[in-house]
Amino acid sequence: MSTQPPVRIGARGSKLSLAQAGQMQRRIAEALGADPADAPRVAPLVVIATTGDRVQDRRLLEIGGKGLFTKEIEEALLDGRIDCAVHSMKDMPIEQPQGLCIAATPEREDVRDAFLSPRAARLEELPQGAVLGTASLRRQAQALHRRPDLQIAFLRGNVDTRLAKLAAGEADAILLALSGLKRLGLGHLPQSLLDPVESPPAPGQGALALQVRDADRDVAWLEPLKHGPTFLTVAAERGALAALEGSCRTAIGAHAWLAEGRLKLVVEALSPDGRLRFRREGDTELAAAADPFAAAHGLGLSLGGAIHDEAGDALAIPD
Repeated sequence: MSTQPPVRIGARGSKLSLAQAGQMQRRIAEALGADPADAPRVAPLVVIATTGDRVQDRRLLEIGGKGLFTKEIEEALLDGRIDCAVHSMKDMPIEQPQGLCIAATPEREDVRDAFLSPRAARLEELPQGAVLGTASLRRQAQALHRRPDLQIAFLRGNVDTRLAKLAAGEADAILLALSGLKRLGLGHLPQSLLDPVESPPAPGQGALALQVRDADRDVAWLEPLKHGPTFLTVAAERGALAALEGSCRTAIGAHAWLAEGRLKLVVEALSPDGRLRFRREGDTELAAAADPFAAAHGLGLSLGGAIHDEAGDALAIPD
């Protein structure tokens, strides 16, 4: 009989978070050599409420930023109440708390934003002055850059809440991550999908982050959960995020992909009203790199740094 103690998995209580954690629960159980039916015993889920989930009436930038989706879960990791946390990568701050690390990035889902509307098939086809519902500063800025006539309605909440608000007429259209819709079995709902080069998604969108204590970063059960291409593309996007001092106060999009042995990256940052947009594109050959991660991260730092130098103070919302 195995002496491996259970791997307790911390996750938020939202339907999407539990769906993502459930996927990882089955993968971790398999990595531990357990029967899938035994997953709840060998890799139990521990639901942890976060401040980001509790406060739904304000933008994240007003209450402390994206770390509010991870803080309580990270405290549970540090306290030893859980052994692993499953986060959406786009919710992860650049700096990790002392004693914790992102130890694995499983294979990524579709990175694109999805357009949902009962009134149009595409963003460009919305009527003049239509209302777009979103709580994302990036989505707001990108939409206003393409359609400055749109009205933006603040729309936070889980996927079901946003879909219900759309159905109730609180907005003419909304934008959601396709990855979340697909993980919830709702990938059929979008009217169309945004091109990730033309409208880069949030850095890390579609990817999951498995966070553990530093002492556990090399445990054997994590190895099957690591996906090299995702690791490298996320490294590039988060490099750009780091260079731009990315937070919920800055509208930043980044999309990296692998093609013919090269890592390609497009980064953009916009003023909140969408009027100003700063873009950079570049690529690097990973096959010849002594450290592919450093090369990927360095590409992101370089492109993000170039935008930062050009944009100056034009990007952030004033205090």
